[in-house]
Amino acid sequence: MRSASDAGDLTMRARIRDAAVEIFAESGFDRATVRAIAARAGASPALVLHHFGSKAALRRACDEHVVSSLLADRTAAAEPGTGMAAVFAKLQDDRPRLDYLARLLAEPGDLGAKTFDALLAHTRAFIRDIAEKDPSRFSDPDATALLLTAYGLAPLVLQSHLARNLGADPLSPEGAGRLAVPGLELLTHGVYPDDSLLTAAKAALAGGEE
Repeated sequence: MRSASDAGDLTMRARIRDAAVEIFAESGFDRATVRAIAARAGASPALVLHHFGSKAALRRACDEHVVSSLLADRTAAAEPGTGMAAVFAKLQDDRPRLDYLARLLAEPGDLGAKTFDALLAHTRAFIRDIAEKDPSRFSDPDATALLLTAYGLAPLVLQSHLARNLGADPLSPEGAGRLAVPGLELLTHGVYPDDSLLTAAKAALAGGEE
């Protein structure tokens, strides 16, 4: 995310919003102040309130911006021909939004729940598109979408644990690059050499296990 000093092409409202994303991610909503946000944006506290009315309204604008922009980026990254190198390189610019999302999901309350549900709905649509073309692919597309959403958010909510064991920040280009191929191997090839455990689980849930 660009700082206020090199964001001459952004409107002041967008500069304030982007500064608020950074401050909220760093300090949390309760500890963040309008004065700190104004200083980061190169504005006055009065101008922040002029554009957004209140700190709570500014947070709602940040929530909407972070979730909608990350979903748009997620869709674009899945398009054929998207260069993986470009995706990794963009992580540094995305870091304030990712940190904001991690804090939003970790904090109790309706906002975190709504954010998770928005991400889940996006994944569910992706899985259902696959299931429509191949109905035998998933026994429960909605549950599959839930698991895939949790998998995708793990580096955000567990980033300190992943960083400690990986030796690199999982949200950095280095860390994400190291996780990318093993993650795709896991999703593409799986773990087990055959379907014996899957068959056993289906039998047990159907009441067929002796």
